Amino acid sequence: MSDIINIAIDGPAGAGKSTIAKKLAAKTGFIYVDTGAMYRALTLYLMRKNIRPDDVAAIEQVLDDIDITLEYEDGMQIVKLNGENVNDKIRTQEIGLNTSTASKNKCVRTKLLSLQRNIAATNNVIMDGRDIGSFVLPDAKVKIYLTASASKRAYRRWLELKEKGECGDVKQIEKEIIERDEQDMSRENSPLVQAPDAVLVDTSDMNIEQVVDTLYEIYRRAANE
Repeated sequence: MSDIINIAIDGPAGAGKSTIAKKLAAKTGFIYVDTGAMYRALTLYLMRKNIRPDDVAAIEQVLDDIDITLEYEDGMQIVKLNGENVNDKIRTQEIGLNTSTASKNKCVRTKLLSLQRNIAATNNVIMDGRDIGSFVLPDAKVKIYLTASASKRAYRRWLELKEKGECGDVKQIEKEIIERDEQDMSRENSPLVQAPDAVLVDTSDMNIEQVVDTLYEIYRRAANE
């Protein structure tokens, strides 16, 4: 039996998946794979080419021109789009909303699925996204569904923007989060769902370290089974 352990973390937008996954990866020594960043990078490419995220025919024509890689420098993940570091270009609200639309397309998901599974087949990884436990890594040893109330997620996002010196209206952010939840849960291809064997963790009333400790204990119990 393989000694490889994969941890799948799914959940809605703004649940803190990436932040928690990175910290859990540091604690476990696993490789963190930010699937959301991969989708955002692909969406950035489409936006630069003025291709609508719902124009399947146009997207299919350019998919072979898109190369997305993950590299690590000093423990930090670098997302590269055709060789360009795009870490600081893929975290805008506009990219986020367009990514939700683009990720509905089966051709987009197929493009990235192979890379994600290959990484997980040969490494202990923590992978977060919308359909990791339900579709990308259905045999993951540990599956977690991370969520929080829409209002709490909006407030956290507002704080992030404030720390970056950007303006944001918390009510508008909450509205956009609810809209994205609806899009992600209703899309035809690999919708956002809680896998039947995933552990539900609601972080509404938890701080980051409490969440990390909770997930680490879930991992420890699963690893010892």
